[in-house]
Amino acid sequence: MTRVWKWNRPVTVREVLEDLQQERSIAYTTVMTVLDNLHQKGWVRREAEGRAYRYEAVSTRAAYSAALMNDAWSQSDNPAAALVAFFGMMSQEQRRALRDAVHIVQGPEEGPEQGAVSGETRVTPDAADEKRVEKPDEKPVEASGEKQGEKPGENPDSGPGGTGR
Repeated sequence: MTRVWKWNRPVTVREVLEDLQQERSIAYTTVMTVLDNLHQKGWVRREAEGRAYRYEAVSTRAAYSAALMNDAWSQSDNPAAALVAFFGMMSQEQRRALRDAVHIVQGPEEGPEQGAVSGETRVTPDAADEKRVEKPDEKPVEASGEKQGEKPGENPDSGPGGTGR
């Protein structure tokens, strides 16, 4: 897929093979099988050209990456905390790119407070840096799910030395 995305045009098995052979030894049938599998999975479309096919990506690499991130995020039982943890893993450069992307999506007319819908959990710009999540009309809570004032690993519901189970 890297080659197909990079070239951003329909490609033949032979073109991909020749490019890959600059790095390592690989068989024509291996490349053909991989491209056929990608076609069967819906990642590429193909059109016959003589006795060969030309393969073209169905979506961009950015769209694929976004779908992966969305899928992973939607699997979380605490999406806001997952986002805060994800932001905490980002470099400053990645955070700047994220802020730029948010500004593009929001548009120039929306301020940082105008994007939140009543009752939704939102991550404030400071929250990404401080690993806090804020809910409207509530005090910030730690992204780890611990309540403010608790020590890490302490669960008041579990009783002394208990596990809460």
